[in-house]
Amino acid sequence: MAVTVSQTLPFPANTLSLTDPTRWTTLLPLLRPTIKPVQTAKGHTILIDSAQTPTPTSIRIAAISTPGALSSKLLEGKGRFVTAVVTQQKGAGVLTAKDIARAVEGTVGGGGGLVVVRSAKERSIKIEGAEIVEVDVKGDLELDHVLSLLGSCSPGVKTSIHHTADLLKHFVNTVSVAHSTFHTEKAEANPAILHASGTAGFEKARHAVERDLRHVMQAHPTEQQGDVTYSVHYADVNGLSRLENYILGGEIAKFFESAQLPYNLSTSTLLSHTSHARGFSISIAAIPTSSLPAQTPPTAPLSTSSLALTPSISPSQSRSTPSIPFSDASIRPLITAGCSALIAAEATITHYDTIVGDGDCGYTLRDGAQKVLSFIAGKDLAQLPSVLEELVHELEVSMGGTSGALYCIFLTAFSASLRTSATVSKAVAQALETLMRYTRAREGDRTMLDALVPFVRVLGERGGEGDEGAGAALEAAREGVERTKGLEARLGRSTYLDEAATRGTPDPGAYGLVVLLEGLCRAEGEGGAEIASRR
Repeated sequence: MAVTVSQTLPFPANTLSLTDPTRWTTLLPLLRPTIKPVQTAKGHTILIDSAQTPTPTSIRIAAISTPGALSSKLLEGKGRFVTAVVTQQKGAGVLTAKDIARAVEGTVGGGGGLVVVRSAKERSIKIEGAEIVEVDVKGDLELDHVLSLLGSCSPGVKTSIHHTADLLKHFVNTVSVAHSTFHTEKAEANPAILHASGTAGFEKARHAVERDLRHVMQAHPTEQQGDVTYSVHYADVNGLSRLENYILGGEIAKFFESAQLPYNLSTSTLLSHTSHARGFSISIAAIPTSSLPAQTPPTAPLSTSSLALTPSISPSQSRSTPSIPFSDASIRPLITAGCSALIAAEATITHYDTIVGDGDCGYTLRDGAQKVLSFIAGKDLAQLPSVLEELVHELEVSMGGTSGALYCIFLTAFSASLRTSATVSKAVAQALETLMRYTRAREGDRTMLDALVPFVRVLGERGGEGDEGAGAALEAAREGVERTKGLEARLGRSTYLDEAATRGTPDPGAYGLVVLLEGLCRAEGEGGAEIASRR
């Protein structure tokens, strides 16, 4: 995990005006057009998702968040079960839960009750009548945790306001938290982390996470717990990278699995305008298993190294002689053409990513391609598996983002498969199979896999023979990219946007992969059939 303590907001807080509640009245409907600003009789503004159609027994949820620190759970697709969001509480009198209930009922109709979750200074729970539950939690971390818990609890809980109230009572009575931030000061000759239990030097992510988990779990003596699932929520503070978030989640999961404790893991992002230091926070509550099912551990867990997200290559594989012979003269033009095509397409990929993502996909792929070209300059590409293995170590450092991680995993698996496979097409298929164990993304999720999966599938179906096989596989990848124009994102930054906002724009990662494949296939067609016979 990288340690960065510099300011993370690209603009000063007063320029962003995120603490102005009225700003969110404009921003949220832009992100999700189904959200409509509704005024109460007292003049308060409530943002209500008009797409919600509650059944007579379904629970509706309203979140009152801290202005300027709106929960990422409310911005991404997973927060769409929240009916109402309150960012502006100024009006003619105090905004009450009944005011919110009347506004919601007047907009989307009635339901089985209303839960109002509020970020406050102290925890409390209040049941008002037979239809309203008010929950105050301490800060935005716990608010995110409650929203995640309500989204992942057993279906029967959300069909009864009484069952929901019981769930929230367990949360309020058992939740414990820990906050940690990175600092520029040194501790034990390492960058310092200010933990809830004190300051310590940062060495490995595992040690930092374990320290906080042990501190938080002091409030949960396992010998006194009955049949419970530990609801664990972690948040990155001020924007850790996606890779660092994965590492945090992986270390938390390993902690509970090694202790043989059932858990259910969720995550979000927090913004702090008082301190721009990055960090992470962990919140844990003991919930009856009948209300919260335990999470099933992954069938193919990550490497035991806290920083290794790529599959490892055994020493015997590394020393083995590849069964497929290669020549530098045949491989170099392919790699050069593919990388050059990516570099030339950076502006187009960036344009697509500014519409549906955070605008960095083009730069990420361009920088990775430039790194590949500089790396292979002094290498003998006849030793392709070994060169790919070395290349991954360089890309892991220089190529960021989710795309970088996926490419590194795929290339590591591909280099290993090339040593044992009889054909390149079989090596590609094996590499894809390995990649699928390390990512939740699947074809149809609007990611680069929408191009990669059909390419590999058709390449295998055609036997990978000659230009015709490669051409058919490339066409299948192009069709996959075209399909992403009409898909709703299920993973990544695009999930923050309404489906209408992404419609007509291809997934940038999938488009970038097709550009790379087009360059490779074009160079192969121009350079002869030497490698075609090895597919």
